[in-house]
Amino acid sequence: MAKRATTPAGSKAPARAPRSRAGEQQPEERARPVHHDGPVLFGQELATTQLAQAIGSGHMHHAWILHGPSGVGKCTAAMECARLLLDDETLEANIAAFKAPRDSRVAELIDLASHPDLHVIRKERADDSSIKEMRDRKQTNIPLDLLRELMIGGVVGDGKSFDSPVWRGAYLGHNKVFIIDEAELLDPYGQNALLKTLEEPPAGTYIFLVTTQEERLLPTIRSRCQRVAFRALDAAAMGAWFDRFGVEDSSRPWLSEFSEGAPGTAELAMKHGLRAWSEELLPRFAMLEQGRFDGGLADRLAELVGEFAERVVKENAKASKEAANRQATRCALLTLASRSRSQIAAAAMRGDVQAVAEAAYRVELIVRLESEVRANVNLKHALANLVAQWGAV
Repeated sequence: MAKRATTPAGSKAPARAPRSRAGEQQPEERARPVHHDGPVLFGQELATTQLAQAIGSGHMHHAWILHGPSGVGKCTAAMECARLLLDDETLEANIAAFKAPRDSRVAELIDLASHPDLHVIRKERADDSSIKEMRDRKQTNIPLDLLRELMIGGVVGDGKSFDSPVWRGAYLGHNKVFIIDEAELLDPYGQNALLKTLEEPPAGTYIFLVTTQEERLLPTIRSRCQRVAFRALDAAAMGAWFDRFGVEDSSRPWLSEFSEGAPGTAELAMKHGLRAWSEELLPRFAMLEQGRFDGGLADRLAELVGEFAERVVKENAKASKEAANRQATRCALLTLASRSRSQIAAAAMRGDVQAVAEAAYRVELIVRLESEVRANVNLKHALANLVAQWGAV
């Protein structure tokens, strides 16, 4: 008979659904997702083995940094750790396979985004904050006040006081998990305020910092956490991912080149039709590179971004227009980055140093625009500047 896994606070959870409380993860949709057989993640065996061994040891460290490229499964891994740690029906076989039960009451609560002991913190949570000043402000980071409201407690800017969810007991009597997505967006005040919690959290509390830019976390943060590296998938792992989700053979070469080993990026491309963006935009950018200025290109970029954002908001009433605009801009930049990567590789093969330098400079333009978008620079002006600078190279 399979043995049930034990975790530090492993008592039986009640069957009834918990009531929603302020600061907890709120449901984003009510439809329960379809779960597939097979692994949760592809191509991340080293990372998942490290996490599974830690959970299975019964002495899991309380603070973790999951770092690596965007779209390769870091947040998915953090959520799977949460499932394994929160579910008292988790067996040793579940831990070894790094796949939690999917037919338990805890699994249902997590699927509905309503488990009271799972706290997912993203900058977009500011849109639902009880602090009016935070709701009204365009967020480019995860501010200290949001961290106080959702995790560590304390007095915020408007004088309102929050107790600490970290120090509350687990509502369902098992464990508590906090996931901070895009942890590199924690401002310095927030990172410093988090230090004590990372050093000495209460028993049965686990914290996962998910980041694509680990270097932006303070050394004192990194020293208090165990680190797990995630990497871009190789061709075989991407092929297995394509098989799982039934991607047509004719689409795979383009998706492989575009996503560069990131299933999340491939999924984004399929969902939002980014191949059509590439087919429309890249010939026009090629003309720019030949010195033929395209006066309507910046406006067309802004139009595509706007249409994308409107579609996202229409599909999800709770979606933030600002977040949708950022996602749409990222899609446009991914399209351009894919071209620049190909140009660098081809120029390097030819030994054309000047062409490598030109393509690398255009990558810098992409990175600069991404930073401007995060800083809430006027998007149309930023896109117009990108087009002008692209042609000027």
